[in-house]
Amino acid sequence: MLQSLRHIYTVRQSYPRKVRPFMINSKIIGFVATRNPASARKFYEGTLGLPFISEDPFAVVFDANGTMLRVQKVQELLPAHHTVLGWEVHDLRAEIKALTKRGVRFERFDGLPQDELGIWTSPSGAKVAWFKDPDGNMLSLTQFQ
Repeated sequence: MLQSLRHIYTVRQSYPRKVRPFMINSKIIGFVATRNPASARKFYEGTLGLPFISEDPFAVVFDANGTMLRVQKVQELLPAHHTVLGWEVHDLRAEIKALTKRGVRFERFDGLPQDELGIWTSPSGAKVAWFKDPDGNMLSLTQFQ
């Protein structure tokens, strides 16, 4: 955490005030797509526990710990084979066990060494596990060292 704060401070100080990119002080909004808004709402709100904010003709909106997550309503969807959303967690094993009890199935990948819960340890020491939402979007949980 302290290292992250140092990085942010360094980045902010490295730009003269007049040249600093405007997005450095802007909040990010997450997007993911769904063909079935009712199923997506049940998953993101009920299974993952994200607070529901609103729904309109374009998206179902959730609060992801202070970050707006817009689950866009689309007619066609070809899910990516890579992570589209991820969460940093403090106890990956506990999160996996809790989500598994709620019906989430964690992914296994050929050629990637994963433990019995589907956790892969990256070269940096970060531990990662992947799962999919009802539309097949790849999601992840990461525990940094």
